[in-house]
Amino acid sequence: MTTSRWPSIVPGLDEIAFGGDYSPEQWSAEVCEEDIRLMHEAGVNLVQIGIFLWAAIEPAPGEFDFDPLDRMLDRLHRADIRVSVATPTAAPPAWFFRRHPEALPVKRDGRVLGIGARESYCPSSPAYRAACERFVTALAKHYQDHPVIVMWHLNNEYGVQVGPCYCEQSAVSFREWLRERYTTLDGLNAAWGTTFWGQHYYDWDEIQPPRLAPMPVNPSQRNDYFRFTTDEYARCCRLEADIVRSVTPGIPVMTNFADPVETGYLDYWRFAEEVDVVGIDTYLMGNDPRPHIGLAFAGDVSRGVARGRPWLVNEHSTSAVTWQTHNVAKRPGEMRRNTLAHIAHGADGALFFQWRASRFGSEKFHSAMLPQAGTSSQVWRDVVALGADVRALTEVRGSLVQAQAAVLWHWPSWWAMQSGYQPTADHHYEERHRAYYEALWNLHLTTDYLAPTDDLSRYPLVVVPSLYLTSQEAAANLRRYAEGGGTVVVSYFSGIVDENDHIHDGPYPGALRELLGVVTEEFHPLRPGDTVEVAGLGARTDVWSERVVPAGAETIETFGSGPDAGHPAITRNTVGSGSAWYVAAKLDAAALTRVLRRVTAEAGIVPAVPVGADVEAVRRSGPDTDYLFLINHDAERSTTVTATGRDLLTGVEHDSGQVPLEPSGVVVLAQRRA
Repeated sequence: MTTSRWPSIVPGLDEIAFGGDYSPEQWSAEVCEEDIRLMHEAGVNLVQIGIFLWAAIEPAPGEFDFDPLDRMLDRLHRADIRVSVATPTAAPPAWFFRRHPEALPVKRDGRVLGIGARESYCPSSPAYRAACERFVTALAKHYQDHPVIVMWHLNNEYGVQVGPCYCEQSAVSFREWLRERYTTLDGLNAAWGTTFWGQHYYDWDEIQPPRLAPMPVNPSQRNDYFRFTTDEYARCCRLEADIVRSVTPGIPVMTNFADPVETGYLDYWRFAEEVDVVGIDTYLMGNDPRPHIGLAFAGDVSRGVARGRPWLVNEHSTSAVTWQTHNVAKRPGEMRRNTLAHIAHGADGALFFQWRASRFGSEKFHSAMLPQAGTSSQVWRDVVALGADVRALTEVRGSLVQAQAAVLWHWPSWWAMQSGYQPTADHHYEERHRAYYEALWNLHLTTDYLAPTDDLSRYPLVVVPSLYLTSQEAAANLRRYAEGGGTVVVSYFSGIVDENDHIHDGPYPGALRELLGVVTEEFHPLRPGDTVEVAGLGARTDVWSERVVPAGAETIETFGSGPDAGHPAITRNTVGSGSAWYVAAKLDAAALTRVLRRVTAEAGIVPAVPVGADVEAVRRSGPDTDYLFLINHDAERSTTVTATGRDLLTGVEHDSGQVPLEPSGVVVLAQRRA
């Protein structure tokens, strides 16, 4: 990744980015003039424009009309509002599909998806790529000298609505990808284990995408198809990035990734290598009983995708969205807390979808900075106040989040666990991650997210939920970390298969068996509705139990009931000067909090500052100043935090050591280091 090329995620801005998606094509010139006046009132300094303008700019192949966009960019430039110009390649015009119906995406069951929405394209389509190349080249050359442009925004949420395409062109491209990966058919047959169910391939042209079949398709083939899909979307991104970089080498490139904890199609570790700035769309989930924790979870994974560097909230909402089952409006103060929490978790920009609420289309009920109720609304007043808050945090820009723990995140494990014929259909990758994250949040520990082979040495604690697909390199990395004094906590169903989805030699937990000092003789997944007790924790759990036999590890807790009653449920193994814990039960966040409290106490791990329940404390550090974010997610009760510093939001100097935090309150303390 090339984020380090830029002194700021948005060169040309000397503030934290604040604004949102802007669609002037939906409005009259008079409304657009009003928009600019109101953007100044709200403190907007950056808008994203052009995301779905392909059909308007190119009404016929090779015929371009940039005049309306020219006028809008000139107007924004005169108003001193910077612009991230989008390549609108997520929504090709209808005329394109009339000429190239073969470019439409195909689902696993053979259904061809139609137009009338967005993202209706196959990423492997030569016609689609050629059309993108023509359009983006014309766009970049036309605007190469426009001073208002500070960033290129490529496409929109690559792959989120479609995921893998299973058309004939995808089949051809998949074979080419496999030839490059395996070189020989013997290598492919070995990696896919094709001796099972008589799947041996004797010619590359015999290989098909893992389309819908009578039974689960070869999981190794399926995992490779997800790898291939990531590379195909990344290739589309690279095509556009290469064009705009060649024409405007001084302007950074980004794309908006979808919320990584909600999206399992693409490997964002891989994809993020294509861009200069990591932008993430992250939204509050209305069905989440503790949505602020879900938001923090998404923020920390997003920062992980950015490899710890500042990132950009490319989209979030002022209130309700339109695409959830129940689109719950945000409560008073929630938008402010959400936005400032994103910044606490490393964002150097907070942009909304959208600036002005649309009057038509599928997202007409989606909230906006300027809602349907207009400037007389509470949402508008809150947006204006938030703009002032974000400006007050300018000096935080560029500082880095300080974490006390790391969690290993791995898209291939997520893919592999969805392949079918698993011990239980009720074990879910993202659920285990959320449970462990919530436990760490309850202990007020800030978390970094890393890939399994990243350097772990600077963290006192590494948590490994559901690392089902574990390479020998990843296993060696964890063992090396523990031997050096680190503490590892591993959840059940980790270490089971290698990168080809083949079971590791010997008993479970496979590649992690020696690290954990245990052998699992048998998985005992539970029937729906059944629960077992974990003795000593006062906890009951569902979904999972297993027969664990210590092979060097000590037993910490046992199953108190069920098929493994009396056998270990939690173990601890001494490894070099460190330790490795194994949790063989699906404990909820409350029970995991009790487990991790003991783990962190033994390891001497403490939070940034001691705070009460539902209070978030995150520290970002600059060259000579720490910035302590204190966020009270309790809308009814105030609290006090022991800390000192100057509150950047109010200018108040807290030198008594006691910082009052009102209900729904936020304090950001600048703490100068000696």
